[in-house]
Amino acid sequence: MNSSDYLPLSRLATRNPLASAGLLLIAIFVLCALFAPWISPHDPSQIDLPHRLQRPSSHHWFGTDELGRDILSRVIYGARISMVVGASVVALSLAAGLIIGSIAGYYGGGIDRFVNVVLMNAFLSFPGILIAIAFVAFRGPGIFNLVLALSLGGWVGYARLVRAQVLAAREQEYVEAERALGAGDIRIVTRHILPNIIQPVIVQAAIGMAGAILAEATMSFLGLGVPPPTASWGAMLNDSRAHLFDAAHLVIFPAVAVMLAVLSFNFIGDALRDLLDPRSRIEVGI
Repeated sequence: MNSSDYLPLSRLATRNPLASAGLLLIAIFVLCALFAPWISPHDPSQIDLPHRLQRPSSHHWFGTDELGRDILSRVIYGARISMVVGASVVALSLAAGLIIGSIAGYYGGGIDRFVNVVLMNAFLSFPGILIAIAFVAFRGPGIFNLVLALSLGGWVGYARLVRAQVLAAREQEYVEAERALGAGDIRIVTRHILPNIIQPVIVQAAIGMAGAILAEATMSFLGLGVPPPTASWGAMLNDSRAHLFDAAHLVIFPAVAVMLAVLSFNFIGDALRDLLDPRSRIEVGI
């Protein structure tokens, strides 16, 4: 594949301004996650009851919650939880999906039937969020248990995608040539098959980040995320339900943060699809 098959990032940004906006927002969220102690203007856990439910002002840009805590600081610290959980869930789900999907697709036969028909369908028969709720309810809340819970059902989508790609790639001539040269199965899969099928997996991972962030917010909203007083966007939405009409800013700012994070990764996923798939570039005239 020559260099003309790849679209320069600057040209992609010009053609797809939503992707540029998504990259900018993701960069902001990552900076907030990394430098939260230095960026946040107040301690996110500091209770100040005399100044509870204050509207946005010069001292508290996003206002304060029912305990007088600064909402801007809590939104900034909430980005840390969302980014860490999202990245961890995607990394763990992707690793499991690559291993299971590669084994099923490469060896086929009874192994493929068991993985595809029994194992995957068993996990797909239950909504992923219900599996996560049951797991956290059994193990208890916490960031480690939350990541494991969301990864229990998250690996299936990656495994099905990888399996389909490996099934097609294992019949290619370069794979047959490697077998004829005496290459082992692990070398063929890791050095030749996976590098050639990784493009759609990367796109799926970018979109999976959006789903993981939304799932984390949902679990925290249900009280099954990180325990208080740790700031989390979903927990902030749960705490603000009673003040929806008299202090709407308690709901608006964490809800907007979740929305922007999810939209950003969806925009990036669409842009990566256009960048990595030559057929998509031809369709849009790039």
